[in-house]
Amino acid sequence: MDRSALLTRLRDARARTLDLVLDLTDDEMIGKQLEIVNPLLWEIGHVAWFQERWCLRQARGHPGLLEHGDALYDSIAVHHDTRWGLPLLGRSEVLHYMERVFQRVERELEKGIDEELFELATLSLFHEDMHGEAFCMTRQTLGYPCPSASAETAVPGGERIGGDVPFEGGAFPMGSEAEPGFTFDNEGSRHTREVAPFRMARTCVTQAEFAEFVDAGGYETESLWSREGWAWRQRESAGHPVYWRGDGGGWERRHYAEWKALEPRLAVHHVNVHEAEAYCRWARRRLPTEAEWEFAAGSGRYPWGEQAPDNGTAHLDLCCSGVCEVDAYPGGGSALGLRQMIGNVWEWTASVFAPYPGFRPGRYLEYSKPWFQDKDHRVLRGGSYTTRGRMISNRFRNFYQPDRRDIIAGFRTCAL
Repeated sequence: MDRSALLTRLRDARARTLDLVLDLTDDEMIGKQLEIVNPLLWEIGHVAWFQERWCLRQARGHPGLLEHGDALYDSIAVHHDTRWGLPLLGRSEVLHYMERVFQRVERELEKGIDEELFELATLSLFHEDMHGEAFCMTRQTLGYPCPSASAETAVPGGERIGGDVPFEGGAFPMGSEAEPGFTFDNEGSRHTREVAPFRMARTCVTQAEFAEFVDAGGYETESLWSREGWAWRQRESAGHPVYWRGDGGGWERRHYAEWKALEPRLAVHHVNVHEAEAYCRWARRRLPTEAEWEFAAGSGRYPWGEQAPDNGTAHLDLCCSGVCEVDAYPGGGSALGLRQMIGNVWEWTASVFAPYPGFRPGRYLEYSKPWFQDKDHRVLRGGSYTTRGRMISNRFRNFYQPDRRDIIAGFRTCAL
């Protein structure tokens, strides 16, 4: 339990949170009411409330700092649709609240650290990291400018690759082992899973490849869609990815507030699982199961081994302002040549989000278990360019409803 490293990460997460929202106007901090976003003014208060709830109240028995904090910022108790009408703290007030919470957490960590505080502070860290990714999604959804927090690190290029990698399949240990510190509960318990032989694409599907599907009438061909997917397509009148538009001679996509010509070798993103599956049927391919995805990623923490991600191995941590080409980051490839299984875009799988055998919920009971019961979420793997490298691994399971297009998600395919 490295107290100094944890403090450094908590400070970094808070700095990233502020970088992602403070350039916005007061009106933008409230924003349009949509089912897939939160008002950012509410969301940053929720981030601070969550940290206070677990690190101060749960781990150390402190009283709450806000008289009505739970009634404002508890995401389980406060219905999503009501968050725009709450008597929220103003910008300066919520920033002051965030600072008060953080200073008290710092003091508690500086006094000393035990296993409970370490676990709950790490939970609050990763929770804030997840909301940092959500802030980027909200900015894209609402057409706000590209986050100023984005670095402009040079992306390591690679020669164009394609085709499939064959896997013989077999039994393998899936999930995370129980170990001291923090592990997301849905990654456990580690168990043996068997996969049949399969072939997986070396890269994710590109924008140019997906444009071929669109131009071939893929959105108008009912036989390519599942029943649920076709119902979604008709309901939304979808004829192409959500942030695309035709410019007469091709396609453009909206990147935050800016329209730009479609970049052929970029990974297609902001597509949902219905769109991914329809493309697969058109291309005579399929999505991988999450077991196949984890098997292909390898037995290490990352596809390339145990070393933490850096700017040479993975497109993470807002190292650039957007998605990169699918051939980039050759240093982060797997032993068998799969590129970018960690970073760039989340990857949809064919698997419904469900508990592993022997699942036991963690302290944060609402993180996984309620969504298992719904059986209407799909698993995504791998992380996006906005995901924090300290959180992601080959074992991390993301999960969303299959019609969500605001996620920075694409997909790779397997042979039938």
